[in-house]
Amino acid sequence: MTPSTATTRPAPPCAITALDAGALSEAIHARRLSCREVMQAYLARIAALNPGYNAIVSLRPEAELLAEADACDAELARGQSRGWMHGMPQAIKDLANAAGLPTTLGSPLMKHFVASEDGLMTARMRAAGCIVIGKTNTPEFGLGSHSFNEVFGTTVNAYDPARAAGGSSGGAAVALALRLLPVADGSDFMGSLRNPAAWNNIFGFRPSQGRVPMWPAQDVWISQLGTEGPMGRSVRDVARLLDTQAGWSPHSPLSIAASADATRAVGSMDLKKCRIGWLGDLQGYLPMEPGIVPLCEAALARLAGAGAQVAPAHLGMPPERVWEAWLVWRRVLVATRIAPFLLKSGNRAQIKPEALWEHDQAQQTSGAEFLSASVTRTAFHEQMLKLFETHDFLALPTAQVWPFDARERWPGEITGRAMDTYHRWMEVVIYATFAGLPCISVPAGFGDTGLPMGLQLIGKPQDDAGVLALAAAHETLIGDWLGVLPGA
Repeated sequence: MTPSTATTRPAPPCAITALDAGALSEAIHARRLSCREVMQAYLARIAALNPGYNAIVSLRPEAELLAEADACDAELARGQSRGWMHGMPQAIKDLANAAGLPTTLGSPLMKHFVASEDGLMTARMRAAGCIVIGKTNTPEFGLGSHSFNEVFGTTVNAYDPARAAGGSSGGAAVALALRLLPVADGSDFMGSLRNPAAWNNIFGFRPSQGRVPMWPAQDVWISQLGTEGPMGRSVRDVARLLDTQAGWSPHSPLSIAASADATRAVGSMDLKKCRIGWLGDLQGYLPMEPGIVPLCEAALARLAGAGAQVAPAHLGMPPERVWEAWLVWRRVLVATRIAPFLLKSGNRAQIKPEALWEHDQAQQTSGAEFLSASVTRTAFHEQMLKLFETHDFLALPTAQVWPFDARERWPGEITGRAMDTYHRWMEVVIYATFAGLPCISVPAGFGDTGLPMGLQLIGKPQDDAGVLALAAAHETLIGDWLGVLPGA
């Protein structure tokens, strides 16, 4: 596995690509910018930077994209707008379908599969006006928080191309950080919208379970750990994209019918009435590389300085018990995704070992074991509700390590503690996921080596709007580090 390396430092974005998604939408609708100008600016930046970072894959031909941009301009000239994303370029994470484009899942077995129709999230964004330009890179089957695969290679960190970008929404995060896209979509099974956001100094939001329904799907009843969701350069962009992606679907019977009302929530937080519980490293249970915890505590101190009540919080349940239950759920759900590819025995040699490990572990798992893990998950959810009796939000770091060498598959140890699975080093992200809670990773600043880190903010059940309101309040206090661009 050899990462790409950038030969030059990224140039500052031009005036068009520097605009966040909301400002870009405004400029397009006010006819200050044409959709053709926007597409040309983004394609030029992709051509200049993407070869060194490998964030966007399966890019469509320029002539096709400019023709679609021209059609969008013609519609605006007639007073017609498809929606707030009218004419904006969008690349879809390569785990989701976009009609006419490959959905490879990062697997050689899917290299030649071309989707005949959009997935639900893609269809909703397209209905809001975006032009789908290609896909964003992801690890094979979306497994592991390091975006490399045998089809497209490795996506590297926007701030240091020798380092990992995170994953599985790594291509999306790097594309945002490098200003190759105005806004991005992704998905999060363990921490895949949050970890790459933290490592690339952007915002990544995991919605409440059921907020953004996923279709097509093998199973719509049990497989509820994974969810699609938004990423952005600003909280307002994240909220606006969430409002586009969210909403009940008859294909997803457990999806949430009530509106997320996310955009309206931005700017509504009164920090003086906000109680934040700091989980930190769970009293030393989670190994953390030096500098991460103090950086996140400094970010929380800014919120406290603006009036928020920040106090230590305790999980109240043995974390190892949560982890063991999580492992059962994860391997069973991952195995159902891998199993169809193993119907042909020769395929096994073309599937990465981490995916095979998940599948093979599940073959030894009984129904009784799975139900027992579900009982533990229920108890954990109840314990999280108890924490929310005294706290409005919970906080903890987004990652336990800084972006690591992109040539590694995954960190084998943290501060001398061996990692016993390929994802143990990401344990910090499972708590929001396992409880089905909304959670955002917000930029927390940069470490001594110049690499970024994020802070997770977790909200009460279905309080997506509240989490985004708190994140927006944090954004106003960040200071200058949100404006630290790659290559600066």
